[in-house]
Amino acid sequence: MGKEPEDSGRILFRTAVAEGQGGCPIFDLNVGALEIVARTALVYSALLFALRVAGKREIGQMTPFDLTVILLVANAVQNAMVGPDTSVTGGLIAAAVLIGANYGVARLSDRIPWLRRALEGTPTLLVNNGQYLERNLRREGIGEDEIMMAVREHGESDIAQVAAAILEVDGSISVMAKEGGGANANPVPRRRRRRFFRKG
Repeated sequence: MGKEPEDSGRILFRTAVAEGQGGCPIFDLNVGALEIVARTALVYSALLFALRVAGKREIGQMTPFDLTVILLVANAVQNAMVGPDTSVTGGLIAAAVLIGANYGVARLSDRIPWLRRALEGTPTLLVNNGQYLERNLRREGIGEDEIMMAVREHGESDIAQVAAAILEVDGSISVMAKEGGGANANPVPRRRRRRFFRKG
C-alpha cells in the first residue's frame, strides 16, 4: 500500500518522457534523418542546375532584384528540404548537408576540369575588335547598354576603341581597349557586375 504513490509517480514520469514532455522537444525529429538528407541533396542539385541554366552571374555584387529572388527561393525550398519537421536537429542536418555538398562539389570541380566547365561554364566573347557579337549577346541575355556601361567604367566612350569585351564565368565583364587607343594605352582590364539572371 505504501509503495503505490511512488509507483504512480514513476508511471507518470515515464509517460511524460514518452510524450516528449520531460525532454527537449525542439530537438525531436518529426521525419527521418535520412529523409532530410535526401530531400536537401535533391534540392541542392536542382538549384545548382537551375542557376547554371540561368546564366553567368556574380553573387558578390548582386542587385536588389537578385537579392529578393534569392530570399524568396530560400523560403520556397525550406519545406522541400525538411518537410513537416520544425526541429533544431532537422535544420542542422539540412545545413550540414548543404555545406558538405557545396564543399564536395568545389573540391571535385578543382580536380576535374570538365566538371568545372560544366558547372561554371566558359568565358564568352561579347565584343571583338569594336564589333558586337550579337549571337553571343542574345545567348547570354546581355544588352549593348550593359556593355557600354562597362566600357565607360574602363575610361572609354566609343565601342570602336574596344579590342575585346568578355563575359567571365563569375558574371563580370572584362574590357580591353585597343593598344594605344582611347583615353588609356595598354589599360588593365576592369570588370563590371552582371545581373544574376538573364533578361527575359
